[in-house]
Amino acid sequence: MPLYRARVLVSLRPSVLDPAGEATRAAAGRLGVSAIQRLRIGKAVEVELEADSLDGARAQLELLSDRLLANPVIENWALEQLEPATAEA
Repeated sequence: MPLYRARVLVSLRPSVLDPAGEATRAAAGRLGVSAIQRLRIGKAVEVELEADSLDGARAQLELLSDRLLANPVIENWALEQLEPATAEA
C-alpha cells in the first residue's frame, strides 16, 4: 500500500484571543523587533500514512484533522501538502 506524507496546519480562529502570540510579540519588542503588528501561534502536524490512493489519504487526513488534530470550536485547519512519500537517502 502506498505511503503518503502530509502537513496539517492548525491555527486559532481569528475571533479567538491568542495569549501566547501576544506574549511572543511583546517579547520580540523587548528584543528590539518592534515592527510586528500581529503575531499568532499555531502548530504544524506532519503525518505519514498508508492509503490505497491520494483521495483515500485525503479522506483519512480530513477525518483526523476535523476530529483529532484541531478543536473545531476554536481552531481552523488546512492541509498544506499531501504527496506520495519517497524513500529518503
